[in-house]
Amino acid sequence: MWGLMRLLLAWLGGWGCMGRLAAPARAWAGPQVGSGPTRLRTRRSWVWNQFFVIEEYAGPEPVLIGKLHSDVDRGEGRTKYLLTGEGAGTVFVIDEATGNIHVTKSLDREEKAQYVLLAQAVDRASNRPLEPPSEFIIKVQDINDNPPIFPLGPYHATVPEMSNVGTSVIQVIAHDADDPSYGNSAKLVYTVLDGLPFFSVDPQTGVVRTAIPNMDRETQEEFLVVIQAKDMGGHMGGLSGSTTVTVTLSDVNDNPPKFPQSLYQFSVVETAGPGTLVGRLRAQDPDLGDNALMAYSILDGEGSEAFSISTDTQGRDGLLTVRKPLDFETHRSYSFRVEATNTLIDPAYLRRGPFKDVASVRVAVQDAPEPPAFTQAAYHLAVPENKAPGTLVGQVSATDLDSPASPIRYSILPHSDLERCFSIEPEDGTIRTAVPLDREAHVWHNLTVLATELDSSAQASRVQVAIQTLDENDNAPQLAEPYDTFVCDSAAPGQLIQVIRALDRDEVGNSSRVSLQGPLGPDANFTVRDNRDGSASLLLPSRPAPPRQAPYLVPIELWDWGQPALSSTATVTVSMCRCRPDGSVASCRPEAQLSPTGLSTGALLAIVTCVGTLLALVVLFAALRRQKQEALMVLEEEDVRENIITYDDEGGGEEDTEAFDISALQNPDGAAPQAPGPPARRDVLPRARARAPRQSRPPGPADVAQLLALRLHEADEDPSVPPYDSVQVYGYEGRGSSCGSLSSLGSEAGGAPGPAEPLDDWGPLFRTLAELYGAKEPSAP
Repeated sequence: MWGLMRLLLAWLGGWGCMGRLAAPARAWAGPQVGSGPTRLRTRRSWVWNQFFVIEEYAGPEPVLIGKLHSDVDRGEGRTKYLLTGEGAGTVFVIDEATGNIHVTKSLDREEKAQYVLLAQAVDRASNRPLEPPSEFIIKVQDINDNPPIFPLGPYHATVPEMSNVGTSVIQVIAHDADDPSYGNSAKLVYTVLDGLPFFSVDPQTGVVRTAIPNMDRETQEEFLVVIQAKDMGGHMGGLSGSTTVTVTLSDVNDNPPKFPQSLYQFSVVETAGPGTLVGRLRAQDPDLGDNALMAYSILDGEGSEAFSISTDTQGRDGLLTVRKPLDFETHRSYSFRVEATNTLIDPAYLRRGPFKDVASVRVAVQDAPEPPAFTQAAYHLAVPENKAPGTLVGQVSATDLDSPASPIRYSILPHSDLERCFSIEPEDGTIRTAVPLDREAHVWHNLTVLATELDSSAQASRVQVAIQTLDENDNAPQLAEPYDTFVCDSAAPGQLIQVIRALDRDEVGNSSRVSLQGPLGPDANFTVRDNRDGSASLLLPSRPAPPRQAPYLVPIELWDWGQPALSSTATVTVSMCRCRPDGSVASCRPEAQLSPTGLSTGALLAIVTCVGTLLALVVLFAALRRQKQEALMVLEEEDVRENIITYDDEGGGEEDTEAFDISALQNPDGAAPQAPGPPARRDVLPRARARAPRQSRPPGPADVAQLLALRLHEADEDPSVPPYDSVQVYGYEGRGSSCGSLSSLGSEAGGAPGPAEPLDDWGPLFRTLAELYGAKEPSAP
């Protein structure tokens, strides 16, 4: 009953503290006397709890966070408290007289979550330790002082156009440096600040999804979505952070081709031979890349025999050419239909089809009775885009076969240049631009130039002039593909490693020259030789590159010969690899260059022999152990100690000659006296120490009861025997109260029950308890 009462007192006295108890210090022992003495139970001397301090707290004065107290401190001023460890003297200070601990500056949990310190009580006069140093912990309690951040933002994502609602675009992840185990400081909720109603975000996972169907790339290709992450579960007062997600709609074949006009009119002289270009047709398709490739065909009519149509090398334009000779007198014009069809059709978008279009084409055959003859059957001219009006494009020339000296007048047929993009000099046939040209709007302009004799306007001839709008040189050349190659470590100098090809994405770059050059100088690890055809050869130099684990990065400089010339730099990765005799790669890993290719037969046999020997020893050991156990086992019906065998208690058996020295019962005088000094701790496994040998005494008559009591006392004081945990439970429970241990084991044997000190001195908190035990109630002030 007294033990329960003292436990209640300790709980009430330590109500204001939090945390778990720190590791106990060394216990102290009361005085010991001879047989039948009054013995005090050992108890702890330090009293404190685990302390807490709120982070970012800054006050005008140091903040008291706890107090240390030792039982040896009787309030006489002879005890001095010392504090060492993490932050002692700078972050935490202690009052040497009272043991009060103060924190002197603001702490940040994200920088350090807890501090481990050591406290010690020493004599103020001699600095002699009164107690061993003991360890305790001061934890920094988290507050919501860190907003969420997106470490990987801003984000870029791509989603196909026309995607269904709920299609996953990307997942954004925010991190909060606050403690996720304390409150909602790190509980994040995601919301969309900008980007509605096109996209939505999962509030828990941060997955961004499409929110509306049928988003069209041709209408809007790029979206900027702003995502916010807010802690405290999204409630008011939480901190927030945001990031941007740039969503690009990728192209799908969801638009059929469409001719910009329903009727195309061309003219061709009757003298034009097979293969002569009549004109170009282009169906417009807002899709990109392969989704915009088209094929052209003549459906019906009389034009299928006289003309043919094919697709140019870019897969966009239809080239209408003469298939057989024409005769103006027999057939002056041809009318037919041309169909343009996408070559790649996605079945998922067939409902938006059909993916083809039809236009009518009319080709007029021009009479050529003694007309002027052009020097060429057709003209192909080119002019750069964005040039000023009046820029020279080219010149057409025609002569009168009947009278070469007769003057010729030139003109452009209006129906072939509806937008009046070009002008022609009537006297010499010079063609100039009338407005700035845009290659992205019209790559080709099909003009029909009319040459008329000045003396006879009836004698005229036409010629087709195809003017191509050239792109400016605004793209630097680059490698055709990323090159990541290898070379054998046994390769000979001068060996070809890789052929590197260059690519110029400008329209003029396909036919222009691209030069390549590698690193120069005697320290170059590889040689790059320009093949002068848009490619280069990567070779091993005469001085091979030194072997190393990391791959080599060979810089390649590329430049074109355009106006203005553009250049760029690329990198080719070359790895040094181990190769087999046939030249194939064995391994390119760094460790492969340092290890042998395999083990010899003798080494393998040695390994197998060692493994077999170990297995045999294990089997033999298991058999011997099983045989020993079987020898110790007896039938349950014949053995009265079946409970000992069942619980696997190996001590106390008849064959156990080491658990207890039975000769000691026969010789009571052989017991060794009690070792001097304080008793050892019973809460931990004791360290091995030399034990005093038993003194042999001559046999003689003795009291067996006295011998057993002496042996029992010797076993109790022996720290090398179990159990240790049972002693720890009753010897070191509870701390933090000035009344000390509440264990009944520490009470004096035969003493009268009651408090060890006056309860009136414990303060008003224990006034009611003092009245229950007969203490006088303190007088009212």
